[in-house]
Amino acid sequence: MNRSAEQRLIEKAARGDQVAAGKLIKAHQASLYAYLLRLSGKPEMAEDIVQDAFVRVLTHLDRFDPKYRFSTWLFTIAKRLYVNANQKLQPRYDSDVVGGWRSDNDDSPYSPSLEEESRVHTRSALQDALNCLNEHQREIVVLFHQQGWPISQIASHKDMPEGTVKSHLHRARQRMRRLLEDSESHAFVVRETTGQ
Repeated sequence: MNRSAEQRLIEKAARGDQVAAGKLIKAHQASLYAYLLRLSGKPEMAEDIVQDAFVRVLTHLDRFDPKYRFSTWLFTIAKRLYVNANQKLQPRYDSDVVGGWRSDNDDSPYSPSLEEESRVHTRSALQDALNCLNEHQREIVVLFHQQGWPISQIASHKDMPEGTVKSHLHRARQRMRRLLEDSESHAFVVRETTGQ
């Protein structure tokens, strides 16, 4: 959705148009959920924060400044809610949930193909590496690689200079690669992914 169409939806939603509000939610819900799931590793927490974020955004649409991207504002509100939730709970990252892997005690006849198993293991390895990053690095990696945000938008969202964002991204990639290479259980993921 282009920014002018989005701005029209925001204006309508601010005046109480439920259809416009629904379209705004639909346009951003999947990416916001994916972002929060990667940050938290907990589907329930991600769902709750997405709902809370949309409630706050729709309640305070009159405060939105159209010179900024709506997604940046939405993600900033969601990030604050995530930080608040983490202060109440001890974070736990469950890479099996993120990867969609079935538990060992699942009695179903489902048997994943080698390709599916490799994809699940790759997701699990990447989630484990993400979980070892500090909060700034993890968020920047998720916004850049999963959400496709440009450096300038991340810098605005994080209130950091672009150079600092680039440094965090570079160090995070290096750290993830080292962690993956140093882990015996994940080292083959690096070889498979990079062809080395």
